[in-house]
Amino acid sequence: MQGLQVHVFALFFIFGGITSLNDVIIPKLKELFTLNYTQAMLVQFCFFTAYLLIGIPGAKLVKRIGYMRGAVCGLLLMMLGCLLFIPASQAALYALFLFALFVLASGVVIVQVVANPLIVLLGPPRTAHSRLTFAQAFNSLGTTIFPIGGAILILGSLAGVSADQLSGADLAAYRTAESRAIVHGYLGLAVVLALVAAAVWLFRDRLKGERHEESAGLAGFDLLKRPRFGFGALSIFLYVGAEVSIGSLIVNYLMQPGVMALAEQSAGKLIGLYWGGAMVGRFIGSAVLRVISPGKVLVFVACGAATLILVSTTTTGFVSGYSLLAIGLMNSIMFPTIFSLACENLGARTADGSGIINVAIFGGAVVPLATGALADLAGSLAIALALPAACYLVIAGFGFFARRPA
Repeated sequence: MQGLQVHVFALFFIFGGITSLNDVIIPKLKELFTLNYTQAMLVQFCFFTAYLLIGIPGAKLVKRIGYMRGAVCGLLLMMLGCLLFIPASQAALYALFLFALFVLASGVVIVQVVANPLIVLLGPPRTAHSRLTFAQAFNSLGTTIFPIGGAILILGSLAGVSADQLSGADLAAYRTAESRAIVHGYLGLAVVLALVAAAVWLFRDRLKGERHEESAGLAGFDLLKRPRFGFGALSIFLYVGAEVSIGSLIVNYLMQPGVMALAEQSAGKLIGLYWGGAMVGRFIGSAVLRVISPGKVLVFVACGAATLILVSTTTTGFVSGYSLLAIGLMNSIMFPTIFSLACENLGARTADGSGIINVAIFGGAVVPLATGALADLAGSLAIALALPAACYLVIAGFGFFARRPA
């Protein structure tokens, strides 16, 4: 069982790291294809739309073939998505990059449908909140390491000219050449994913007593009739949307003259602080949640995140920049705590609940796109951050609602 937990922790590490790489390639693609903020956020829209379209089919697949075999399928689909960056780069088309990201995200969804409930099952229910938070710390380790490496490899390759200075054949050649750095990074990931899939396959029959109950309603959507689960699913939608919105804008936000006026690569490296804060907070939170009500902790960190946005948008310089990055610390326990609070006492319906929760992660597509549109409309990233702040306040409401055990 211990060896199985190690492999599940590895799954959290990988899909977390791959998801956070979007924060690095957004400014890269924004420059290559001369995009506005709304168009650039289509990266997150296509990536997180996979949660809407694949969440329920992914849960059905896992129920049919089992958790470990489902994880292997997800890993292989992620590998395929990485390989699709090759034709996307050769064609130098933004739409093909978006399609590759969608395929990659589809694999991530299946792996996530497996990983969250599996951690809950690999131990006593009493410590499920703490155990899931500890596992999410490995997710945050991936989100901390991957953007730093991605910033060096991908953002560091920008040429002395920019796409808006070129046209015709010169522009196409520039886009092809500059996108090779993206391809090299994702090819390396494809190799790693193949190796992890092979390792997980060796454990395909190790999980004893696995059982799944057929959905009583349409693919488990009947669970949304339960107030606690329904409010929790909404909170996941808003949390992922807020977290992704902030992560996606960090590079451009820190580059602003009124904030830290950093160069693109330097700003990209600081993404690691945002996700690193979440990692540190999850290790701390795994201990705190053993002694303090998870709902109360959720209220505290959600209000803290909204407050940090207020501080960042009303100050300048390092205070403005680092208060935005510190939101990662507040984000730390939100996803696992919302997930476990919403799914309390689901029993054999846990796979259904995980599927619905993964559909709710579609918030990572909707809220960032809306935030980007607000930034374009208002001409200000500071004003656009009011939307993630509102999301955090609703999440605080869920924490108060679910402060007592189900």
